[in-house]
Amino acid sequence: MKQTSEILCIGSVLWDVIGRTASHMRVGSDVPGRIHRLPGGVAMNIAMTLVRFGLRPVLLSAVGRDAEGDELVAEAGRMGMETAHLYRSDDLPTDIYMAIEGANGLIAAIADAHSLEQAGDKILRPLADGRLGTPGAPWEGLVALDGNLTVELLGQIAESDLFARADLRVAPASPGKAERLLALMGHPSATLYVNLEEAGLLCHATFESSEAAARALVTRGAHRALVTDGGRAATVATQDSCFTQTPPEVLVTRVTGAGDTFMAAHIASEAEGMDPNAALRRALVAAATYVSGDNPL
Repeated sequence: MKQTSEILCIGSVLWDVIGRTASHMRVGSDVPGRIHRLPGGVAMNIAMTLVRFGLRPVLLSAVGRDAEGDELVAEAGRMGMETAHLYRSDDLPTDIYMAIEGANGLIAAIADAHSLEQAGDKILRPLADGRLGTPGAPWEGLVALDGNLTVELLGQIAESDLFARADLRVAPASPGKAERLLALMGHPSATLYVNLEEAGLLCHATFESSEAAARALVTRGAHRALVTDGGRAATVATQDSCFTQTPPEVLVTRVTGAGDTFMAAHIASEAEGMDPNAALRRALVAAATYVSGDNPL
């Protein structure tokens, strides 16, 4: 079957409500700052970066038929994403994420992705009904998959014929959901994008470096692992290779979405045919630029 787009983005598509302040914060702080509402969610954040690299992502997610959902879908379309295959629910509200960021980093966040979780495998219907694929002629391209999906659905994806020929790129939505990715640990084409904390949760261990973490993930069955560690060295590991690079030093002004930007930039770079070292370098530069606030959301 002829594919309809270069990459599928499967997972959370929602509104981010982010409060940012230049002050250091602690529990109970009440400080001046700015509050922004913008399109977000792991799948959406990845898609936004892919668009900036010239790709046209297809969104597979659950979005309510409420005013917030209509506005979100319209904005995604305006940015250049394919929204025709979203599951639009009459009964489920559009999901939302709320975070507080201070000068000392992310203070707290709550992700309300209950509608995505309740929609379950309904979001995958286009991959089975002929719009994007069928069990006999599955999608053969890139798939960015996020850990906001339930453990049950991730397990289903790991074993499904609908993904048998896909190049899966997988990221947890947060450290709190990292262990959901265990279902995909042995998938023959899945690349895991995790930070040092998330790697530790997947391996039930503590690591001092991204290299140690990436090697451990591969030993545990990951096809390929990319491990980041903030401003410290990041590592790519497979069964046959392992290499590390250090990101550029920048002044951090925001953190929400940095990992998604890194992942999308790496996917786009490899889609363009860059060699592994060049792809990692470009992704690290893209993430550093993002956290410095020098490029638009």
